[in-house]
Amino acid sequence: MSAGTTSRASTPAGGRSALRRLVPFDTDEFARDHWAHTPVVARAADLPGDLPELFGEASVDELVSRRGLRTPFLRVAQDGRTLGDREFTQGGGVGASVADQVSDDKLLALFSGGASIVLQGLHRTWGPLVDFTQQLAEELGHPVQANAYVTPSQSTGFSDHYDVHDVFVLQMAGEKRWRIRPPVRVAPLRNEAWTDHRGDVEEAASRAPEHEFTLSAGDVLYLPRGWIHSATALGGVSTHVTLGVHVWTRRHVADELVAMALTEVSRDERVRASLAVSSTGFDHEVIAPDVELVRAALMRALGAIDTADVVDALEARARPAQRPSPIGPLAQLAAAGAVRPDTLLVLRPHVSARLVPSGHGPATLRSRLDDFAVEAHDVGTFVALVDGGVLRADMVGLDLARRLMLAGLLVVAPD
Repeated sequence: MSAGTTSRASTPAGGRSALRRLVPFDTDEFARDHWAHTPVVARAADLPGDLPELFGEASVDELVSRRGLRTPFLRVAQDGRTLGDREFTQGGGVGASVADQVSDDKLLALFSGGASIVLQGLHRTWGPLVDFTQQLAEELGHPVQANAYVTPSQSTGFSDHYDVHDVFVLQMAGEKRWRIRPPVRVAPLRNEAWTDHRGDVEEAASRAPEHEFTLSAGDVLYLPRGWIHSATALGGVSTHVTLGVHVWTRRHVADELVAMALTEVSRDERVRASLAVSSTGFDHEVIAPDVELVRAALMRALGAIDTADVVDALEARARPAQRPSPIGPLAQLAAAGAVRPDTLLVLRPHVSARLVPSGHGPATLRSRLDDFAVEAHDVGTFVALVDGGVLRADMVGLDLARRLMLAGLLVVAPD
């Protein structure tokens, strides 16, 4: 399959880079000197200073008291353990027949008793973080999630551990004392949780930390996956947001290569053949020729795989890991109905659109939404849209423009 044309990164809101709001140097320097291996502590004085607009203590109160949150969007931790859902939830009352809505009253009691509140999935539930995480994910090329940790004074929410994803820690309010130590498992994969190496982590935690520092409001910590860490709130309530970057790794490339090679060798009837009858089971001398035959077939298959096909497979895997920018169904329907020839339209942000050409028949617009067939005479229009163009509705064609808007692919360009 041909690689086709892929949409470019959208312009950040207000022309601001999400990453540049988190680190005190440019993207190239961060990527070269720190990404995936070196922790960074960025002080508020060296950053743009606009992080408080993303989240704060008032945001916490609104989410837990007025939004009807349910598990798993919230969890509670105390003394190094995660509490059971029933300890902080209750029924929704009349007209809300659910049993696990967050109870603000129970949270008040637990929090005043020293428990920490963890708000999960804020990249789906809190508007400013929805927009920010989508922009950061596009700049990094890796999916991003957001959680908030609200910790009472002198409390440690979680004991020493490591994460299997990189994190940016944004201190939003209060102060927190951090202790970090080098990895006991370098670059752990997503299925290699710290509990698999609990003994090594506990031993490392018994030694003096390599770095110990306090984060104050507006400070940011970047921590690559695998680094062991714990934190304690100081002198009052501490609130920080953790942006988890679920990195794509070379192991993902290996997974796709192996899957493709297996598909190819499975077409070979010699590989599909039954092993010989053997009363001694998998006898070394008997099975050795079979191992060599299959090994050679796999090596040939791996060598024949086109890089473009691997890219296609990785993109297909990556698309559902993030979602397009939010869209209001009612407003979008009204906008599609009201479109005029001079209405300016753009591709929906973060839809990750890609125009896949075809040797015969229509091309396909592939994205985080359903595939959209593109007629040959419309290919130029779609190339312009995927390339970040702003087009008048009459340039697209009013009927096609409305269909693309109702498919969630086009939106009215911002003023």
